[in-house]
Amino acid sequence: MNGDDEAVAASADPSLPLEWRFSQVFGERSAGEEVHEVDVISAIEFDNSGDHLATGDRGGRVVLFERIDANNSSGARRDLEETDYPVRHPEFRYKTEFQSHDPEFDYLKSLEIEEKINKIRWSQTANGALFLLSTNDKTIKFWKVRDKKIEKICDINTDSSRPLANGSVASSSNSNTCLTNGGSPDKLINSLSNDYSFPPGGIPSLQLPVTTSYETSPVARCRRVYTHAHDYHINSISNNSDGETFISADDLRINLWNLEISNQSFNIVDVKPANMEDLTEVITSAEFHPTHCNTLAYSSSKGSIRLIDLRQSALCDSHSKLFEDTETPTSRSFFTEIIASISDIKFAKGGRYILSRDYMTLKLWDINMDSGPVSTFQVHEYLRPKLCDLYENDSIFDKFECCLSGDGLRVATGSYSNLFRVFGVSPGSTETTTLEASKNPMRRQVTTPARPSRPSLSSITRAVRRGAESPGADGNGNSFDHTSKLLHLAWHPTENSIACAAANSLYMYYA
Repeated sequence: MNGDDEAVAASADPSLPLEWRFSQVFGERSAGEEVHEVDVISAIEFDNSGDHLATGDRGGRVVLFERIDANNSSGARRDLEETDYPVRHPEFRYKTEFQSHDPEFDYLKSLEIEEKINKIRWSQTANGALFLLSTNDKTIKFWKVRDKKIEKICDINTDSSRPLANGSVASSSNSNTCLTNGGSPDKLINSLSNDYSFPPGGIPSLQLPVTTSYETSPVARCRRVYTHAHDYHINSISNNSDGETFISADDLRINLWNLEISNQSFNIVDVKPANMEDLTEVITSAEFHPTHCNTLAYSSSKGSIRLIDLRQSALCDSHSKLFEDTETPTSRSFFTEIIASISDIKFAKGGRYILSRDYMTLKLWDINMDSGPVSTFQVHEYLRPKLCDLYENDSIFDKFECCLSGDGLRVATGSYSNLFRVFGVSPGSTETTTLEASKNPMRRQVTTPARPSRPSLSSITRAVRRGAESPGADGNGNSFDHTSKLLHLAWHPTENSIACAAANSLYMYYA
């Protein structure tokens, strides 16, 4: 069975592991090349169609990529290609980039506001234009990106048989003159001087200029700026399924915005105590439900997830559901609460499941079952003996993101040494794959030992734990590199394709 056959078999049987392959890389570094801090990618996001990809960096720039393999082939040719190669090779190209945020200074608080892009979220497209939200620590911006036509003017001519007033003759070469953006040749300007006399009845051969489309160029324009609503650093933004509103979250508050109103927001969650000494937890991530516009979830530094219903009250101080891992750790330590802090949450496409990432694990939650996670995937268990060192160099506070496949059958998250891990969540799956962000993603891959099949999700009564067998960062016990961390990644919404950021390089893989 060749690679394509294996990939087709894996897609048909979700319990089989996928075979991941390198697709392309943008911004690849050569050996020993220095990476500038402003070029490090800090956010990554596919749009709902999967045809566009956006990245943000620490320099405040947003870079857009567009898919070309789905657009450059005719239908018949595409059908033939799919017959010969059932697993199509996704291909993106650079579209445009723009400076989203600049460094600022808050004079009232004597605080520097860096330009780093914290989050990017795509909004609904309209009239062929793309819309997206981007945020740094304090300011959210709403961008419109459209293809602007650069036009040129053609077919300006005069009758070459008629003499001009100064005795010259209009050149027939002007009949093919094309003037970009309304300009005119010097010869034509000189010939049509002030002493030119028009014959009675006009000049029948004089033609009006004709404007023709020349080329298109993407242009980004900031439509709205949402500011002065957060006292603390913004960690999340999320679009609502109604297409009209979105939320922004900082450490203590979640605000609800209307996309069309930039000078007013509504505070819907406030966990700030009357006395800051009583503060025990902060908000770490927030996400709207993908289909229910009244439901959202937010996570905390204590490892809990709260589901709230906007229909209950204007200020949602109370939650409708609370999700906590009730399993008591075998041994509590100084690091227990630090590693329990959730850095990212994502809803599955259908909205029934929530994926959360803390420092050590990935957890899958069923919103209909608040007794505990239905699955727990060990990501950094091999680092437990090194927690003291990780605390000393602040690596223990790294915030890794997570993502789910469009079909909800797999989850993924990043790790150190530019590695990321993919887990299967379907009933009976034992898939645990470790990949490296390089042109050879399977270079550090090891064979995962067989495990007993999992029961179906409907019959799970306790958490299922997988992935703890890896003795080291690369599965072979080799030392890990905590300076090379893969924090940001995104799964294509309709295909098994992953985009991940390793420093200033964007890698893409497919299966």
